[in-house]
Amino acid sequence: MVSFTVYKGSKDGSIVKSTTSKPELADDQVLLRVTASGLCGTDEHYRTADMVLGHEGCGVVEAVGPAVRHFKKGDRVGWGYEHDCCGTCDWCLSGRETFCPERAMYGYADLDQGSFATHAIWKEAFLFALPEELTDEEAAPLMCGGATVFGALHMYGVKPTSRVGVIGIGGLGHLAIQFAAKMGCDVVVFSGTDSKKEEAMRLGANEFFATKGVKELNIGKKIDCLLVTTSAQPDWNLYFSLMTPDSVVFPLTVTGGELKIPYMPFLSGGIRIQGSVVAPRLVHKQMLEFAARNGVKPILMKFPMNEAGITKAMKTLSDGDMRYRGVLVPEQEA
Repeated sequence: MVSFTVYKGSKDGSIVKSTTSKPELADDQVLLRVTASGLCGTDEHYRTADMVLGHEGCGVVEAVGPAVRHFKKGDRVGWGYEHDCCGTCDWCLSGRETFCPERAMYGYADLDQGSFATHAIWKEAFLFALPEELTDEEAAPLMCGGATVFGALHMYGVKPTSRVGVIGIGGLGHLAIQFAAKMGCDVVVFSGTDSKKEEAMRLGANEFFATKGVKELNIGKKIDCLLVTTSAQPDWNLYFSLMTPDSVVFPLTVTGGELKIPYMPFLSGGIRIQGSVVAPRLVHKQMLEFAARNGVKPILMKFPMNEAGITKAMKTLSDGDMRYRGVLVPEQEA
């Protein structure tokens, strides 16, 4: 048996330290020591569930099962939202396993382990080698946040010539600006006030517009693609007026409720609303390579991997004070 420490949610939302025990490694399983975990808004959604939290993990391989082919002890690896798939359906065979009907996703499978932990055991096929150019702490937020925005830009026809709008400069938004800019896109950023304007421009934005209280904007050339990274839905009437015909909107933040849009502007503009989940493995791998080659790195705040550290990190996130991705690290490294 292999036992390790994990940190779980609970009915009252408090963080609970616990222990997970697993059988000895079999087949293609990999045991790794967690060196960093990103904190994602989705973790907050599961905080009141009796499950181990965390899905933006990085670590060092400590042991491998008998069928493992590509990783060895000491390798640096990361993992994200999806843990497994059937491997034989049309979605898996076409490289879109995130839509597999038998997919194993965070929050729905493997509830006894996650990235808020000292160790984890995952299938080799769902682990990613970390590029040397990225530290574990830098790579962790890319495992979900980075893969989410890169997947949207990479998989749905966004071109280097596209004019890309980004609403919000937070955990997703500050990565979306970097990825779009490094892809060669003309990046236009929208935020409530001018407080983050200089930072947005440093991250790669070409233009910036403050929108608080604004009912009409003149941005010149219209937008081909709009990434919505804020938790609240924007004023769709305002943004639909800024978009070209046959443009696309990506609502990237996971939230409850309904998506409500103005019907006629949507129809008359031929605007598409594109749903998107985390990137499939090939795109995830390409995201890491692209980030390493082009210097895309998260702006992060570090917290210790313990009950108090996780609680503080989650409060910082829920209070809107995170700049811009929280990363949990082992106590001795915090």
